[in-house]
Amino acid sequence: QVQLVESGGGLVQPGGSLRLSCAASGSIFRIYDMGWYRQAPGKQRELVATRATTTPIYADSVKGRFTISRDNALNTVYLQMNSLKPEDTAIYYCYVKVVSLSLQPGDYWGQGTQVTVSS
Repeated sequence: QVQLVESGGGLVQPGGSLRLSCAASGSIFRIYDMGWYRQAPGKQRELVATRATTTPIYADSVKGRFTISRDNALNTVYLQMNSLKPEDTAIYYCYVKVVSLSLQPGDYWGQGTQVTVSS
């Protein structure tokens, strides 16, 4: 099993910044992809950013404002969110694609962290 622990959400004013972190632990042989999704009330979960290789992929709505990074030694992924807007309000979920120590592939999700952008 793989466990993901997220942190860093909260309430911030428009134009402010937050940094989310997600640390993976457990039966991990190799992590192939780490990233972030979000789900706003009444909407489907959507991709925010992913970093499977050195080239990150971003949703158009966050390009230029959000930056995803990985610390492979710590099995941790970060999401630096700048110039936040009210429409960024959502629950943010971390995910990982891994191969376990028993060489089984799997996708795992964090518990979610609330980000609220409001004045």
